[in-house]
Amino acid sequence: MKINLDSMNESEWQKLIADFERHLRAERGLAELTIRNYKADIQPLFDYMCLKDIADVRALDRSILRGYLAWLTELGYVRHSVSRKLSTLRTFLKWMSSKGIIEGDPLPKRGIMRVPKRLPRFLSQEQAERLMGAPDATKPTGLRDQALLEVIYGAGLRVSEASNLRVTDINLSTREIRVRGKGSKERVVLIGETAKSALALYLRDGRPKLAGKGSGMTLFLNRFGGRLSQRSIQEKVRRYSVKAALPSGVHTHTLRHSYATHLLEGGADLRVVQELMGHASP
Repeated sequence: MKINLDSMNESEWQKLIADFERHLRAERGLAELTIRNYKADIQPLFDYMCLKDIADVRALDRSILRGYLAWLTELGYVRHSVSRKLSTLRTFLKWMSSKGIIEGDPLPKRGIMRVPKRLPRFLSQEQAERLMGAPDATKPTGLRDQALLEVIYGAGLRVSEASNLRVTDINLSTREIRVRGKGSKERVVLIGETAKSALALYLRDGRPKLAGKGSGMTLFLNRFGGRLSQRSIQEKVRRYSVKAALPSGVHTHTLRHSYATHLLEGGADLRVVQELMGHASP
């Protein structure tokens, strides 16, 4: 069966997997259930290739495969599941190398291709919307909390970054927020119209009623006019997640990684998402 290696569409991928399946059955003598598991473990690689517009399977190299493993982790696969997919990937690449489909094995034998640590679970977009709507927007504190949730989720902020925001960091006309991250590194992130609207309402109707003499330019204020602490933010996310009937264990990091997951699902480049979140490149 001839396979067009430099135009790896769905049809050509299925031809390649069919050849791999015959190898697993005839040469390795694997059971049908095991073969089905192998096929399921290798399918996300094709999904990632489509996401990254990689049309030639021979283009797979160590850098691309590192990005693939990071992508699996961002999507919420547990560490054990990613490790199993890595093991299957090794078998698949070794088979392609033996058939002359690719040159050599792009995966090192050990050490360099470490499986990333599991990221927190993420919310569906419907769950995120329920959470955003949980605060009582008729109260100044509710306007604050709605804006807070929208900014953490809509910009992928760490809880410390949200707590440290200043009014002067917000540019509503361009929908930009200047964020001071780890190591005092600054980055600029964009927010959507919903987060912009929530911030505008808070700045107009909520913050002035919370502000006091010592508030300065701090963006998110507590009821005494001081900075809303990281612990308070974490508690509010927990409380609103309960109100929104979300699964247990939702916290600020869940919102941050929901942001990353939804960007990736929408076709965003992994490196761009990492930069937006203030991560170093892999």
